[in-house]
Amino acid sequence: MQFIIINQLDNVATTLKDCKSGEKLGDVTLLQDIKNGHKFAIKDILKGENIVKYGEVIAQASCDIKKGSHVHIHNIEGIRGRGDKQ
Repeated sequence: MQFIIINQLDNVATTLKDCKSGEKLGDVTLLQDIKNGHKFAIKDILKGENIVKYGEVIAQASCDIKKGSHVHIHNIEGIRGRGDKQ
């Protein structure tokens, strides 16, 4: 097993090993190197769309994210505890 997707609503998966750009995980070809335990998009995610992991919204996309891209603090922003997002 090289990655996990817990819930059918998830739009990201979590790697279970260090992965290289161009590597194919399921039907997704990675666009960047992704470290063990980090997330990658399993479909195109539009700016402002929720990031769903384990069936829960964990953030919003701060820009368009292509399928296979690393999903981390450079392209998502938290939505909890922010007065401007309520």
